[in-house]
Amino acid sequence: MTRERVIERVRKLLALSHSSNEHEAALAAAHAQRLLAEHNLAMSELEVREEGAGEVALQVARTVPKWLSALFATVANGFDCFPIVTTNATCSRLRFIGVGEDPDVASCTLQFLMAELKRLATTYLHSCTTGHGNLSPAERKRVRTSYLLGGVQGVRQALAAQKAQTPTTSTALVPVKDALIKQYREEQIGQVRIQRTRRSTVLSAAFEQGRIDGAALQLAPDAVNDDMLSLPGL
Repeated sequence: MTRERVIERVRKLLALSHSSNEHEAALAAAHAQRLLAEHNLAMSELEVREEGAGEVALQVARTVPKWLSALFATVANGFDCFPIVTTNATCSRLRFIGVGEDPDVASCTLQFLMAELKRLATTYLHSCTTGHGNLSPAERKRVRTSYLLGGVQGVRQALAAQKAQTPTTSTALVPVKDALIKQYREEQIGQVRIQRTRRSTVLSAAFEQGRIDGAALQLAPDAVNDDMLSLPGL
């Protein structure tokens, strides 16, 4: 399968988030990772060496919230990429450094998960206000942030479990990819400054529900098949 074909199929899978069937939307990210894993396992060491490393960047608001920063790092790890955030006067760029189609698929998956977690957080926040009166802006923000951080934790757990079962890269190719990514960073980026974030105090109920819902985004990928890719508009 060519690089272009892999990316095309992944984008179609992630487009299932627009399906009226929420079950199909929840399966998309998991199947995208498995598709990439199957393709990477078939790549020869020579092909990887010839291609080298590269990057794909996603532009976001200048201030990156903690939940998004954590999700970015989680997705990068799930697709064997190195995450770097660069900020200028107007925006921030989430940069995936990786080999082959890894950065492309990671970027597609991050955009899908961002949209899904925001949608789920909005639904959860609405359920919290129904029948309980209005929450203050500060309370709403805390509930939403707690839920999103929990959602990222759920995604992290699910991606780690899936990666253990179906590695994105074969054992033989891991050191080759790591060396290419390191070379790219040294030649194109230079020294990377590690930023520490403050520990967040979260609402346990909102965090736990977010974790459960985030983990549910990663279900058995066998349920997504070529018939789903033939849905209207895909």
